[in-house]
Amino acid sequence: MKTTEAALIAGIPAENNTLYHQIRFKVGDPTALILLPEAGGKTHRQLIIRDIEMGRAKKHARVDAVNCPADFAPATGLSGDRETATAQSIAEFLKRRGVSRIRADRTLGLSYTDELRRAGLDVVYDPNLGVAERRAKDEQEVALLRQAQRDTESVIRMVCEMIARATPDRAGVLQYDHAPLSSERLFGIIDIELLKLGYDNPHRSIIAGGKEGGDCHNRGSGPLYTDQPVIVDIFPKNKTTGYHGDCTRTVVNGAIPPVVAKMHAAVVAAKAAATKAVRAGVTGHAVNQETLRVLGQHGYKYALPPADAPADFISIPHGTGHGLGLDVHEPPLLADKGPELIVGDCVTVEPGLYGPHIGGIRIEDVVIVTRDGCINLGQLHEGLSWA
Repeated sequence: MKTTEAALIAGIPAENNTLYHQIRFKVGDPTALILLPEAGGKTHRQLIIRDIEMGRAKKHARVDAVNCPADFAPATGLSGDRETATAQSIAEFLKRRGVSRIRADRTLGLSYTDELRRAGLDVVYDPNLGVAERRAKDEQEVALLRQAQRDTESVIRMVCEMIARATPDRAGVLQYDHAPLSSERLFGIIDIELLKLGYDNPHRSIIAGGKEGGDCHNRGSGPLYTDQPVIVDIFPKNKTTGYHGDCTRTVVNGAIPPVVAKMHAAVVAAKAAATKAVRAGVTGHAVNQETLRVLGQHGYKYALPPADAPADFISIPHGTGHGLGLDVHEPPLLADKGPELIVGDCVTVEPGLYGPHIGGIRIEDVVIVTRDGCINLGQLHEGLSWA
């Protein structure tokens, strides 16, 4: 079947998750996947990769053919720069196949685009190339996400129980094993526990107590206190599989202030409503509207906190959730203008409420979208008491 158009995803698979997802083969050198239409609606998957990686790629990469740049060297020869040489070989391969137009995904670098256009090829941007495939998680991916979530929750549980069982000193500062319990101390403990389980923590974690939790993305710092909510949010990456876990719980050591209990009840109700709304065919926008509807019934609304927020100001300043997989944030969004959900989407459901003078409440689980609803990968309770 002769075609004048093909699709291209290129980069370094160890860094480019769209490319890695397509080929399921991770290397640290420039690599290109060319998708050529064939008869019967099939697609020929051509991989161009560094010569020393070809043997492993032929065994493990999800492709139909494997070559190196030297196999498609132009008459003028290949550049000594590997990325440029890969781009040159892509152009030569396509010209030999009679292809004049390339659809490129959102990750393609200018080094490739420039070289392809120099060779006379028309490069056009396809914003959806590779996106739907990454969204629709297959059985293997769901199993990897389930394991990542299980491991993440084990660390969440450990941290929440440490906070809940700590002893406050006279100033209300939590003490654990005869030393103050601070955000920084817990960051270190989390990193070590995740390392034991085989995870990186590239974006670190959030341990935000008291007023610091009133800013939804404040990582937290300093000592933790009794009678205050502490947001614990951990989102690590499995070093072997590349898939993330993501979980948030809120814990209070000591007495739960009435205003915090009221916030917590609203967040739990909103999370339940949003989770119930998740299914294929429903938009992320509609799911987010369920969150806002329920929070509204409890007297809260969506708003960014003003600089001069009054003492009783409480709002939700973010959407309901986001996609999760090889990246900790990926399509789709459960937020304003969020797209239609598809079977296999992996999304977080994490409504929250925050008061700059009070603190924050956020509870987050990870779900897999099905035709009739969703599967919750989480197992932790949603309460504030963890002792």
